[in-house]
Amino acid sequence: MRIGIVTFPGTLDDVDAQRAVRLSGATPVSLWHGHDDLQGVDAVILPGGFSYGDYLRCGAIARFAPVMDLVISGAKRGLPVLGICNGFQVLCEAGLLEGALIRNEKQHFVCRDQRLEVVSRDTVWSNQFTDGQQITIVLKNGEGRFIADDETLARLEGEEQVVFRYLDNPNGSANDIAGITNERGNVVGLMPHPEHNVDPLVSPSVDGRGFFTSVQAFLQHA
Repeated sequence: MRIGIVTFPGTLDDVDAQRAVRLSGATPVSLWHGHDDLQGVDAVILPGGFSYGDYLRCGAIARFAPVMDLVISGAKRGLPVLGICNGFQVLCEAGLLEGALIRNEKQHFVCRDQRLEVVSRDTVWSNQFTDGQQITIVLKNGEGRFIADDETLARLEGEEQVVFRYLDNPNGSANDIAGITNERGNVVGLMPHPEHNVDPLVSPSVDGRGFFTSVQAFLQHA
């Protein structure tokens, strides 16, 4: 299986995402922000960092990168897409996910091992977890506070589109939301970084592996 990892100017965690994909048994494929071809990949990851320097708003410029036209059209056809941290911000700016990410509630950059609850395993990227499972994933962001209007929050909760929830909210996100999905379940965005939790040598858990094995399990039966 070939999983594309997009690199924008300012991306930091693309190599980490490639390594996580490789360790999970799939083949990582590098995709540049200016590409007009997804090179036949089976899924796409938008990794963390500071795309285009986070000018205007986080993800606001990256959303208009040439490769995003392909990601958006692919996602609407069912292509699995995972947005991590800055990638989550890009997905919200692109309209593939609802809500927005703004400055953390206490105005501080947060970097820590974060406990999450798996709220829904009914997505392409979470099906190898169990509902209610508690996992630990690295979190590092300054603008990770998820917000949405009351109607949107009610819809996300009512239609089970909240995928991950903070067990001890680090940034003031509405309803403790750490990650959400679209209605179809093929697009997922979250602020924590599962690509940093795949190797016991350098991380306190390997809970991040579930994201990368989930997409492979889905593609095997698609």
